[in-house]
Amino acid sequence: MNKVLPSFEEAIAGIPDGASIALNNWGLAGGPQNLILALRERGVKDLTVMTQNFMYTPFPEEVVVMPFMLLPQMRKLVAGFFAAASRYADTTNLPSEFIEKEKELEKEVIGHGNFTAVLRAAAGGMGPFYSPVGIGTTVEEGREKRNFDGKEYILFSPLQPDFAFVRADKADRYGNLTYNGTCRCLNPVLAMAAKTTIVEVDELVEPGEFSPEEIVTPAAFVDRIVVNEVGGRGSYEYTMKKLHELLSIPEVRGAIIGAAKKFVDDGEDN
Repeated sequence: MNKVLPSFEEAIAGIPDGASIALNNWGLAGGPQNLILALRERGVKDLTVMTQNFMYTPFPEEVVVMPFMLLPQMRKLVAGFFAAASRYADTTNLPSEFIEKEKELEKEVIGHGNFTAVLRAAAGGMGPFYSPVGIGTTVEEGREKRNFDGKEYILFSPLQPDFAFVRADKADRYGNLTYNGTCRCLNPVLAMAAKTTIVEVDELVEPGEFSPEEIVTPAAFVDRIVVNEVGGRGSYEYTMKKLHELLSIPEVRGAIIGAAKKFVDDGEDN
């Protein structure tokens, strides 16, 4: 079965208002930037976004597209880490509506390990499980706790998103995927956990070119594929070129330094 579609817009067609979307976000590496942009342009609203890290970035979308750009369309966030955009308001040109929307947003921040674990539980068809991570923090608020052998644990439920946006290195038209270096990150887990998996890939190969040992995500977990143009948005070549162009501007360097200083002044240690 050929799962390749001609455009990112066609790949995200049919995603309804109120859907839950899981996606990898770890800086500049391994993010499905073109799928995020297509979803934003389509204007789907009341979304639940699930991602490891959710934060403002000083880089414009010409350099990198991140989940934060979906904020005006979101109802809820489930994340491993969250940094409030309001702390950067005096060092950036962040629109005020983003800050107000962020205040209204329902947030569930559970830590990176727990975030991965709830997705793995969904991928494996498991039920709720107990974890010691988060005891004594805001993570435990509103959750069942139990004591086993003198140690407290928090109950977590599997997290199955309606859709996963996955970034891969190579795919064949059936949907077998490989990844490149650290860009692999959480993408394989997302592909297995979601009801529908949509993949943004850099290169398409013919069926049979992959050896079984190379395949990380089998085709059974993939529903739609879109191939990025060579050197297109999100590729290493594109990102490095745009970063070098941007960082040559003194005002941009000043804004980045200002944002970093804000972290230090606030005593931020993570």
